[in-house]
Amino acid sequence: MPTRTRFTIWRTLATAALTLLVAGLLTPVTAQGAARESRPVYSYAQAVREAVWVDTGLDGDGDGRHDRVAVDIVRPREPAAQGRKVPVIMDASPYYSCCGRGNESQRKTYDPAGNVVQMPLFYDNYFVPRGYAVVGVDLAGTNRSDGCVDIGGRSDILSAKAVVDWLNGRARAYTTRTGTTPATAGWTNGRTGMIGKSWDGTIANGVAATGVKGLRTIVPISAISSWYDYYFSQGAPLYDSGPDWLAGYVDSPDARARCAAVQRRLVEEAPRTGDWTSLWTERDYVKDARKVRASVFVVHGLQDLNVRTRHFGRWWDALAKNGVERKIWLSQTGHVDPFDFRRAAWVDTLHRWFDHELLGYDNGIDREPMADVERHPDRWATSTTWPPRGTRSTTLRPTAGTQPGVGSLGLRRGTGTETFTDDPRLGETDWAAGIDTPTPAKAGFATGPLTRELRLSGSSQVTVTATPTAATAHLSAVLVDLGPDTVRDYAAAGEGVTTLTERTCWGESTAGDSACFKETAARTADVGFTVLSRGWADLGTYAEPGKGVPLTPGRRYTITLDLAATDHVVPAGHRLALIVAGTDKDLIDPPADTPTLTVDLARTSARVPFVGGAAAFAAATSGAAGGALGSGPSDGVRVPGATYRIP
Repeated sequence: MPTRTRFTIWRTLATAALTLLVAGLLTPVTAQGAARESRPVYSYAQAVREAVWVDTGLDGDGDGRHDRVAVDIVRPREPAAQGRKVPVIMDASPYYSCCGRGNESQRKTYDPAGNVVQMPLFYDNYFVPRGYAVVGVDLAGTNRSDGCVDIGGRSDILSAKAVVDWLNGRARAYTTRTGTTPATAGWTNGRTGMIGKSWDGTIANGVAATGVKGLRTIVPISAISSWYDYYFSQGAPLYDSGPDWLAGYVDSPDARARCAAVQRRLVEEAPRTGDWTSLWTERDYVKDARKVRASVFVVHGLQDLNVRTRHFGRWWDALAKNGVERKIWLSQTGHVDPFDFRRAAWVDTLHRWFDHELLGYDNGIDREPMADVERHPDRWATSTTWPPRGTRSTTLRPTAGTQPGVGSLGLRRGTGTETFTDDPRLGETDWAAGIDTPTPAKAGFATGPLTRELRLSGSSQVTVTATPTAATAHLSAVLVDLGPDTVRDYAAAGEGVTTLTERTCWGESTAGDSACFKETAARTADVGFTVLSRGWADLGTYAEPGKGVPLTPGRRYTITLDLAATDHVVPAGHRLALIVAGTDKDLIDPPADTPTLTVDLARTSARVPFVGGAAAFAAATSGAAGGALGSGPSDGVRVPGATYRIP
């Protein structure tokens, strides 16, 4: 990952001028000068609630007319009455009807006139009184929208983009789904911020990658950056399902009846072989990072096994390469919204972020550290840039030990071989628990106990040279912190949080839309090791990542596995381990065969981003003695069983 970043959102003079102008137009300011924070001065109870249907310009369902997407709006009444215009916070989602949003699975509800009564989540309760409009968009093919769900493709992205265009006067909308009465957005200045978790955040990524004007910032939470990477890892299938299943899960009843052609394409152009097709190219937003005009505030769980951390890592690197302004929060949780793991700090930070990006307030958030990283449950550290300056990839090499499958990890090139047999019944926690024991399903390599802490920050790569005994083989590479700790239990229900009965309130309520939500607390586990990064591949993609081929038994192959991004400190006294194995149970699907693989250690290595580079690794391992740590927990967080996950 790049180590040099720039986090200057506006030049000082431009910021000052814009702040004075916008503050005067949007919110009352004191006589002492320009506002630094939007205040809840507008009535939420009297807010305007309305619905419009935006013309997407597409005909995804093939009915001969343009699809229209439903847009529900909650906005303060007073600014419009006074001729002032407001910015927009927008969440485009497929879940407003079928599944719900947030920890309490809230859905949109409507009054008899069809206007929204409950807008899920706290955004409208909190931000409308502060001078923002909040817009909830039903993606094409869901809830009250026309068209078809196409899992991050043109329909998903362009239906949301059309709303940004409408907010900026470049698209048409109507007051009803089928009528001809136009609806205009004269109440907004067009400055839009998109936010959302999972699929919603994915849409924000995709719309930003179109370069649409008027989209000033996005806040993608646990979001996908390439849909291929959601379903496959270098040819290895991650789930026993494809995008067609997911489309069927969220389609409205009307869409199910009219979207058979779209469903067929999702089957035919997403083969379970893992081969790259044009369908995946269309759904890869990373390639279009150069088009992004919006600033980006990324939030992700470092133990997210649904939308895995490869997504934010590749997206972040591409944004950095193209000079996009950005900020990041990384938690110890799984697939969890920051409202449910760091609520008060999140609401405050998000408030200041939107005030800065959409209102132009000079509140200092652009001068704060770029990254917040959760080191232990509810204990956070910051970094001025991310990855931190001085982070450099270092080549580590595995070396055979005196017992089969139990070796060491260091800077010197190894010799010899290690052999393991794929066992789909086992996974990363089984391998790590047996790191110091000869076991037939893995090859493990560890440092001695560290003499000082060692921080990894960014994405790793592991290059493996292996000879298989069968025509198909999958590989896993795992980095592990060997040593006792207390961590968030990301595999339990709640993925690192427990929902409590007490409620706290964030904004204003009405009878139909409460601003009060159940509190949460960290759910923890005492462990003997922590898996900190993972990567998987089909060895058959050794020559071309997007095309798998049958292997020749007895032939040697070399492949580089991309491991997921992480930020982790291995404490002094712990050990760092690299494990190479076959199928990672419940995280990838097994190959057709059950191969034995012989790893050539002289041609196998790991490129790991250490803060301080090779010198930091050498210092941390200097004088370290071999052997395992003493008594304590011997297991890690167990990966949950295979299931149909939805982003």
